[in-house]
Amino acid sequence: MSSEKTIQLSQENFVPTVQRSRKPVLVDFWAPWCGPCCALSGLIDEVAEEHPEWVVAKLNIDEGVDLAEEYDVRSIPTLLFFNAQGQLVDRSVGGLTKGDLLTRLERVAHG
Repeated sequence: MSSEKTIQLSQENFVPTVQRSRKPVLVDFWAPWCGPCCALSGLIDEVAEEHPEWVVAKLNIDEGVDLAEEYDVRSIPTLLFFNAQGQLVDRSVGGLTKGDLLTRLERVAHG
């Protein structure tokens, strides 16, 4: 179950949500059939609830194949980190701890 603070991305809302955001953005590329993605989902939702200074979003790759290809997502879960200017500045593939995720978020937010 997603947090109501977690944005569900699509081809239609990706650019305004991610590239035009004035806040840093975390995008989780995932799929419902992916065990590690489901395991990470709760952590992503937790971060969305606890950190309103970030835009936290998820993109189901089954529904966003073109975006997954555009961002060279070859395995999931893949997390992409965009700065407040809409530029991709970091990526993580596979699971990670909350501490590791928060460290990456801070690095992106503060340059």
